[in-house]
Amino acid sequence: MSALKSTAPREFIEQLEQILDLIKKRGIPLKLIGALAFNLHCPEFNYFHTKLGRVFTDLDFVGRYTDADAIRELFTSLGWEEDTMVTTLYGESRRIFNDPKSGLHADVFFDKLVFSHDLPLLERLEVDELTIPLAELFVEKAQIFHINEKDIIDILMLLREHPVGEIDQETVNAPVIARLCASDWGLWKTVTMNMYKARAKLINYEKLTEKDQEIISGGLDKIARYIEQEPKSMGWKLRSKIGERMKWHKDVDEV
Repeated sequence: MSALKSTAPREFIEQLEQILDLIKKRGIPLKLIGALAFNLHCPEFNYFHTKLGRVFTDLDFVGRYTDADAIRELFTSLGWEEDTMVTTLYGESRRIFNDPKSGLHADVFFDKLVFSHDLPLLERLEVDELTIPLAELFVEKAQIFHINEKDIIDILMLLREHPVGEIDQETVNAPVIARLCASDWGLWKTVTMNMYKARAKLINYEKLTEKDQEIISGGLDKIARYIEQEPKSMGWKLRSKIGERMKWHKDVDEV
């Protein structure tokens, strides 16, 4: 495997390269999510993470539940240990593996992400070689109800590096985002709310140039237009009549 261009600590990259080599050899569709996925998918602008103080805490992946045994064997063959308590409690949706040598841990989710909202991934796991598709990376962060600054930084960096369009190849596929939002009013509400927050944060980062801000703002505008123009489902329309009178997001428990 060629060297990964990342601003993450070397220990993260060394561990990740071992895992990715084994994933490739065994043909398991196990894809990166989280901050490291953003960092690796933005080789030109991942210095944003350094400039804006982004830190890395663990390795995060999504795979298929049908591959759960193969994924366990992959990690244990590298000397990682499975967190049996997490497997007992969440085994069909999530596993955690710990590396006793480095102290790192890997979070593996199955089929979809269930945070503030559900993000289905099963059908699009093989779109990108390394990570989940860029559209889903965007939604992964934009669906967080209690979004924090580090997640906004990831969104800004993604939109600085990649154009917004209608394909998946090194592009944030806006129709995919729009379809997800058009089928779920709660997701639409949180995503559009966080897009507004991301835009508002742009002026707070003095280290972003005027060109940076212009390109990122343009990407947010384009995604917003696709979301607005996408025909909404009947479920979306019915839920929109209730609006904010009923809670529209899940509370996320930390494991």
